[in-house]
Amino acid sequence: MTLIQQVHWELDMDYLGHPYYVSGNAIRHALAQQLSQDRHQQLHASHGIFVPGQFGTFPTAHSQNGFRPYLGTGLPEVEAYADLFVHRRPTHRWLLDSRPRDALNTHDIRVHSGQPGFAHETIMGRPDDARKQQQTTKWYLNAYLHADRDDVLPLEQEVLDGLQFGGKRNYGYGTTRFKETQLVDLDALDYSRVRESERFRLELVTPFVLESEYPNTVDVDVPWWWSVERDALRERTEQIVEQRDTYALRTIDHGQVVAYAGDRPVETAKKGVLRVGSHSKYGFGELRVVPADTSN
Repeated sequence: MTLIQQVHWELDMDYLGHPYYVSGNAIRHALAQQLSQDRHQQLHASHGIFVPGQFGTFPTAHSQNGFRPYLGTGLPEVEAYADLFVHRRPTHRWLLDSRPRDALNTHDIRVHSGQPGFAHETIMGRPDDARKQQQTTKWYLNAYLHADRDDVLPLEQEVLDGLQFGGKRNYGYGTTRFKETQLVDLDALDYSRVRESERFRLELVTPFVLESEYPNTVDVDVPWWWSVERDALRERTEQIVEQRDTYALRTIDHGQVVAYAGDRPVETAKKGVLRVGSHSKYGFGELRVVPADTSN
């Protein structure tokens, strides 16, 4: 049994921080104030992906199909491997084509004391003949946890509620409200779409760390089972903050797709959820194995 705990938070206040996600390191720091040191040390956290609280349709690869009201506001049931990634892609392709997808999937920017922040809700005007003159989209944060020891999960609702992320937390920014959680056993999922395919691609859900200034970390190169020209990969500089110290990371940027050259796709799929490479404990190195014939 390999358990992960999915968590969905609702943003209650604007967020001042990383524009693409809340890092797993930030999530672990927030949880450290709620957990014993022993329990916290066992915990691994994914990056938190921002999700618009909108209507949607399940992707074709999902075990469910059809329309779901407010798909972004909660956690759909997970039965198959592909179900894990509904809210893990910032493009959120499940958003309805009949609505302004790009606008609904973009945070409003609000400036607070000269610092830009990401609004916890997006308010859009509507045509004069519409029943309502404006539409409000609430924003959510999706992440998941796993642990080195069996007795750590699940974390209780009171531990997960009211966490704060990002800057200016003393002023109330980055406040979240617990919305929903569920446990998923990776070993019990349906991997038939992966088993039945012959060719695959890898999607980098979060950056993969090549080099780190953090003490006692080992620099690595691109894994051998990525079939890609090294010069074709886009890099990004990231940071990890511990106490008052900041450590630079050289990473392969997220959102890129490479061909898979390995021969154990199911094992790679499970490992990719638990993440690979340096700082995987803090959310880096999350991968998705996608059959080559999958459209979304």
